[in-house]
Amino acid sequence: MGAEHVIIGSGINGLVAGALLALKGDTVTILEREDRAGGCLFTDEATLPGFHHDVMAATWVLFMTSPAGAALGPHLERHGFSYCHTAHPTAVLRPSGEALVLTMDRAENIRRFNALAPGDGDQHARDVGQIEADAPFLFALLGGPLWSWATAKLLFGQVRKRGMRGLAAWMGSALAPARGWLEARYRSPLVQALWAPWVLHTGLTPESTYSAQMGKVIAFALEAAGAPVVKGGSGAAVAAFRALIEAHGGTIRTGADVAAITTDGRRVTGVRLATGETIACRSVLASVAPGQLYDRLLEGVDLPEDRAALPDFRHGRGNFQLHYALDAAPDWATDGLSDVALIHLSDGLDAVSKSSNEAERGMFPETPTICVGQPATLDPSRCPEGKSILWLQIPDAPRVIKGDAAGTIPGRTWDEATREAFADRIEAILKRHIRNFDEIKLARRAYSPADLEAMNINLVGGDPYGGHCGIDQFFLWRPFAHSTNGVGALRGLIHIGASTHPGPGLGGGSGFNAAKRLGA
Repeated sequence: MGAEHVIIGSGINGLVAGALLALKGDTVTILEREDRAGGCLFTDEATLPGFHHDVMAATWVLFMTSPAGAALGPHLERHGFSYCHTAHPTAVLRPSGEALVLTMDRAENIRRFNALAPGDGDQHARDVGQIEADAPFLFALLGGPLWSWATAKLLFGQVRKRGMRGLAAWMGSALAPARGWLEARYRSPLVQALWAPWVLHTGLTPESTYSAQMGKVIAFALEAAGAPVVKGGSGAAVAAFRALIEAHGGTIRTGADVAAITTDGRRVTGVRLATGETIACRSVLASVAPGQLYDRLLEGVDLPEDRAALPDFRHGRGNFQLHYALDAAPDWATDGLSDVALIHLSDGLDAVSKSSNEAERGMFPETPTICVGQPATLDPSRCPEGKSILWLQIPDAPRVIKGDAAGTIPGRTWDEATREAFADRIEAILKRHIRNFDEIKLARRAYSPADLEAMNINLVGGDPYGGHCGIDQFFLWRPFAHSTNGVGALRGLIHIGASTHPGPGLGGGSGFNAAKRLGA
């Protein structure tokens, strides 16, 4: 048995690459070790029958605005893929009940921000306006193959436009941390609080290098495109990808655990499954974490530079997911939140810094930063009529537990008791903001970082971002300082996924770039 291309892993990057190569007319086989396709794209009746929860990834703005989304969107639509929207993509809700809601109307956002602090709305207009003006250059750097003549030409064009010193100044300003940006440019603590939690969703903290630029990119994207979900859940998106790939002769196999990538000299020849089955191919696209690639799939293969770099590769904070089935829509104690897609519960910039720092040090945050999604508001098909669901993500959970910043959770491993104790802490914060919470709560389901890793071996320690996203392990240097567009010493092997440039998220960038490299 053979194929032109074998793709290991059926997450967003594997699906994007598989779909593009299948559309090109190449024979594609996607191999997934779990019993379902999709990786972090997983919709399940996690709490009660009839309540459909996106267990992990839920918001599709990165895909909708990406080159992969532009190329594949019309094809996926023919297989049932569609978005659900709201005009209010995000908000922040402070412990006092004070809230700020972002709309998809820039003029309205400017008005609201200026009303909180004169000049803050004008600063918002400058920030998102600059991202808009720089979009062709910026998004090519954020998403394109960096070691390429196209990127070299792009940089040369910027030198001609800005001058060498001007380009250096632009690069320098792009490396600023979010704390510096928010404290220097915005006077309202509420506006600062709106944007501070979002940097956690890029695997960074408010003190991280380049987190200001990522915050501005998120502000631009949410205002311009919203925070859409897929109708029927992320699992429905996987079904559309599968239908598209199979319609063009491709195959997705689940329960197919790849044990090794086979080689002949310095070229890949195929893969061998744990069952002993071999599949010959001319290229292998491996959407896996570096540890899986070099310690398991390429065990024994002579790759000295990669093996020397592997011990220095670091994973980031853990992720914690919490899902609720509700008997009715939540009655928020603060007005104006009922149709917001994603609400952060946080007191602001310092609170986000504190919780993320505690998690990075292996502590349960005393007050976690909580992201509350309301998918049933956008897509009522997720649950029975009149009911609702909530999707909670806590992006600052410890991977390895060393202690509790509040001193009340004794557990030091992610066993059931420890998981539920942390869920209780989160629920106590949530219920303060929902008047009818006790009356409408039907069931909850928590997933610890250890649970997430058990569901997907690439989520090492529950890290959903494929590795720490600091500047030393991002862009040109992801996953290693010597990495080059996912290719290396083995011809025919392309490393894709969140651990490679352009990093995590549902944009599908590494899968898109790999497929283009192969002629799609």
